[in-house]
Amino acid sequence: MNNIKKIGLSALAGSLAMVSANAVEYTMTGGLLSTFTTADDLSDNAGSGKGFGTATDLSFNAAGELDNGFTVGYFMGVDTNGALSNTSSQLTVGMGSLGTLQLNNKFGSKANGIDDITPNAYNEVWDGLTTGTTNNPSFFGAATHSGSIDYRIPAQEYMGTTVNASITYDPSQGVGPASKGGVTTTPGSGTAVTLQVAHESGLEIGGGVEQLDDDGNVALSSGSEISTVYAKFAMSGLTIAHQESYKNVLNGTSVVGADQKSNTSGIAYTQDDITISYGEGELVTKGYGATAALATIELESVQVAYVMGAMTVSAAMSSTDNVSGVAAASYEENTLAVSFAF
Repeated sequence: MNNIKKIGLSALAGSLAMVSANAVEYTMTGGLLSTFTTADDLSDNAGSGKGFGTATDLSFNAAGELDNGFTVGYFMGVDTNGALSNTSSQLTVGMGSLGTLQLNNKFGSKANGIDDITPNAYNEVWDGLTTGTTNNPSFFGAATHSGSIDYRIPAQEYMGTTVNASITYDPSQGVGPASKGGVTTTPGSGTAVTLQVAHESGLEIGGGVEQLDDDGNVALSSGSEISTVYAKFAMSGLTIAHQESYKNVLNGTSVVGADQKSNTSGIAYTQDDITISYGEGELVTKGYGATAALATIELESVQVAYVMGAMTVSAAMSSTDNVSGVAAASYEENTLAVSFAF
């Protein structure tokens, strides 16, 4: 009798697997990026050097439709260079005219998606320049990008204008996702709202507000209001954009109480298979109490990319002045990259 039950359960499981496979579409894509980079730390030479680097990634997608017409999708990006690691994963439920829900397990929130909208041929102006986050002017959405949930309205179109809006909630801002069945015990939630308006002429404006609550825990860099606003214009192969962000820290010590202001600008032009871009950014950390303001961090990058089918060859020449807010501390980095998509 037990054997009969096992056979029946096995057959049922097989049938359900077949139904699931027919109802859900699975795809896998991958990519490889190889770089040769030279770095010159002009301050104390501690960060100078050169080297080859490789990143290998796989992306998994699953998409299906429920009986009520809702769509369900799942994405996961995996870094396969050395030990496997989940670099990005989101679950999306499309509800038609009711909008979209997205669970951001690792990254993927709409707020984080507009942290830097300036165009580039290779990477953002701050990407890869020096270590740490102290030189990154794109801090909007950083505290609510993982372990959070988005609600996004359906795109609203009227007289050549498209409007998109979202709201993000993170029960434990700045911490990341909880494990399955677990909780995050660090207090402090976060919310973020975004609004984007694009016109068929090529002009787009947008911005957002992020509110971080520390629940009385001043050890967190929280209790803050963060806002961003941007404008972008694209016509033919030319794209230009400017973005400004501001972090108003409402409480804290001399460490977490310093307000910050940043701006980034970029221009890119694409002709056939070649893209050339220039970007620059600034990050200002203001004084607080007895702590003086830091020197303004200045970044700039010139980049070019050439696409040959599934292969792209890119180059970037980038520099940072007043690294980490230290006057006269400078850093330069040059990168030659070859990437393949498969």
